[in-house]
Amino acid sequence: MLRGYNNRELLVDFTRGTVEERPLDWELVRKYIGGRGLGVKYVFDNGPHVEPFSPENLLAIMTGPLTGTRSPMSGRLAVVTKSPLTGTVTDSHMGGWTAARIKWAGVDNILIRGRSEKPVYLYVENGRAEIRDASDIWGLGVRETVRVLRERHGGGRPEDVSVMAIGPAGERLVRFASFINEDDRAAGRGGTGAVAGYKRLKALVVKGTARDRDFVAYDETAYHKANQDGLRAILQGAVTAPKKGGLSVYGTNVLMNVIDGVSGLPVYNAKTTVIDGVAEIGGERVRETILYRDHTCHACPVGCKKDVVVREGKYRTTVPAGSMEYESAWALGALIGVIDREAVARMIDLANDFGMDTIETGNAIAVAMEAYERGLIGYAIRWGDADRAIGLLRSIAERSGVGDDLAEGPARFAKSLGAPEISMSVKGQSIPAYDLRAFQGIGLGYATSNRGACHLRGYTISAEILGIPYPVERTAVAGKGELQKWFQDLFAFTDSLDVCKFSTFSETPEHYARQFSALTGMEITEKELFRIGERIYNLERYYNNLAGFNRREDDYLPERFLKEPAAGKSEGMVSHLDEMLDEYYRVRGWRDGVVPEEKLRELEIIA
Repeated sequence: MLRGYNNRELLVDFTRGTVEERPLDWELVRKYIGGRGLGVKYVFDNGPHVEPFSPENLLAIMTGPLTGTRSPMSGRLAVVTKSPLTGTVTDSHMGGWTAARIKWAGVDNILIRGRSEKPVYLYVENGRAEIRDASDIWGLGVRETVRVLRERHGGGRPEDVSVMAIGPAGERLVRFASFINEDDRAAGRGGTGAVAGYKRLKALVVKGTARDRDFVAYDETAYHKANQDGLRAILQGAVTAPKKGGLSVYGTNVLMNVIDGVSGLPVYNAKTTVIDGVAEIGGERVRETILYRDHTCHACPVGCKKDVVVREGKYRTTVPAGSMEYESAWALGALIGVIDREAVARMIDLANDFGMDTIETGNAIAVAMEAYERGLIGYAIRWGDADRAIGLLRSIAERSGVGDDLAEGPARFAKSLGAPEISMSVKGQSIPAYDLRAFQGIGLGYATSNRGACHLRGYTISAEILGIPYPVERTAVAGKGELQKWFQDLFAFTDSLDVCKFSTFSETPEHYARQFSALTGMEITEKELFRIGERIYNLERYYNNLAGFNRREDDYLPERFLKEPAAGKSEGMVSHLDEMLDEYYRVRGWRDGVVPEEKLRELEIIA
């Protein structure tokens, strides 16, 4: 048995109303680690042809070996399932404290099948779980759900209870609904909250008495040293150092002005990369004006979470309204032409309470705005109209009017209008906040991401803008296939530990290998770390191939990025995707996006 694990998985069947437990399969753990990797293996074994909205679809809530331990920035979990938005395998991660408390409650993973006849929530305490009636909280927003359940189970100490819940959007099967936990951390992408809504799972409530100190490492001396070295790197990192002006001071929204500085923001549904006044919704101005408090997740010295509040006026928010993240501020701000800081904060507040992915929500509104501009819909909504955008956001969550159609996802909506080109999406998932013409590497990343357009599969922005782990010219094309594979394989591993991606701005693969080896007793080298990551990435791709994503065209970008040049400091630039794809497939050993049998055997995915 490896250290760092509880050796307990809960098997929940809502159709039968049962909860069972089983030990971990150590052979699978050694190959796929935990978190994202092991979750993807479970979803793969469940079958690539299941319907996302069916009792047979598996909803896996996964921790990793480092989750909830003394390792730096180890407060994360993964929700893995077949996405109702894309039809691909998807994993979505959240920070906060829920992940740590699952481990402290004596559980590694919670695997959910079936569908309940009535709304339920799952209560987990010290290794045991019960399915409980949620009829009285069905229909509530996320924040009220969390308040009710923490009061119900807090026993006078609600800080010892974690709740992750869906909102009305998940209940109504909005295909990009999210799980949100009590700290407004979201498992945002891919529609995991909609899968929960289909299963009629309102929330997960977790209570545990253990703590990070109770996880005894295989080699305590080496583990302590590895953690101290990793922490030192974080405390000295240019991006992660506390109170030095980066993530710690301004949160992720420090990127708004950085990316705008090279005209790298997709604006007005990516029709351009220039918008005046965007600094008003950036991290610096947010801190000066509407910051409510600094907050952090388990074992994190950085504290990138910046809760905001608008105390009066028509955009008044709840207290706190949640963190004004970069991706959210872009999607519900610059992308749709809104630079009113308080209006953007209000939209983020609403999206979190409804339980919707802010990135996909902003893209849905942007598609509606361009559709109206082209005369394709009668719903009048113009660029920069915050009030109409708020109304449309509500309509999506409530599935009313045109919002009902947008709730199916921007890509489906655009296709239904006969204008699929106005959806800035890959594999049915909309783009995040980096323009694919301004940054060549991230464009390749969006195209080849196994869960649809995503910056978190392979964050080459780290090299293209921040110079981490080494500087790379953002306009360069050659070498981006190799670079993207490096990031993708590394992140597949760190997502399986499960640690925060921001730690990769400072920690190296060697840090992770040492922490994992000393904690678990499974000795791995940096080379073996990347092999495990490559195995996980190829397993995801193999799942997608079997699910019907088996053409080069599935790894493609919207034509806007290939043919319509960017503006400003990125003027004239387009994505050179084909050249990068050729290199990427060669480096991966794939044939036009399909994993060949010899690669599957090489990585021990098949015998």
